Amino acid sequence: MTATAREEILARIRRALADVPKDEPAGMARGYLHEHGTRTAAETVDLLAENLADYRAQVHRGSEAELPAMIARLLTERGSTSVAIPEALPEAWLSELLPTVTLVPDSPELTPQRLDEVQSVISACALAIAETGTIVLDGGPGQGRRLLTLVPDHHICVVRVPDQVVTSVPRAFEHGRLSPVRPQTWIAGPSATSDIELDRVEGVHGPRKLDVILITAAA
Repeated sequence: MTATAREEILARIRRALADVPKDEPAGMARGYLHEHGTRTAAETVDLLAENLADYRAQVHRGSEAELPAMIARLLTERGSTSVAIPEALPEAWLSELLPTVTLVPDSPELTPQRLDEVQSVISACALAIAETGTIVLDGGPGQGRRLLTLVPDHHICVVRVPDQVVTSVPRAFEHGRLSPVRPQTWIAGPSATSDIELDRVEGVHGPRKLDVILITAAA
């Protein structure tokens, strides 16, 4: 019987590992640079804001108390009358929404087709990476399924600073901040692509509009 490509690859791996002791540690030394330079927490947040803006995200800053009004204002400015709500999103965030805004809680019945009719989504995040201007979602509380933040045309993402901000990609994986077994969505600005002539098109693989709110954690 002819071996499949998968079986052949696994057989090669087994042969390569045949002389490795079973109790040998699986880890390896990672001596590469973990971040570029030294920054204060405030400088790291500023770098995040700069790189997010460079990717054409709209960046806003405020306090915990200002967050509900900021969310309401952004939805009004975008003309959104329906917004998807992940499970465990803090209710206080929605306290100033107009009665004309319909809340669409996440549920198994919320199909891609139904979600395509929803104009905006609000979410928290797992963390944000300053050097790359990247926001990471991992399906934790207030973040929802990947589907929830990829289908609506407008995404409002709340980042608590400085608690949820790390300097670099290697730092994001330290101390168990990101679990390799959770589904992750890495966001660098509104979804966009370009053709061979470099004509930029937004909204191809996710929201065309991304508002990031950097909220100073309450003391």
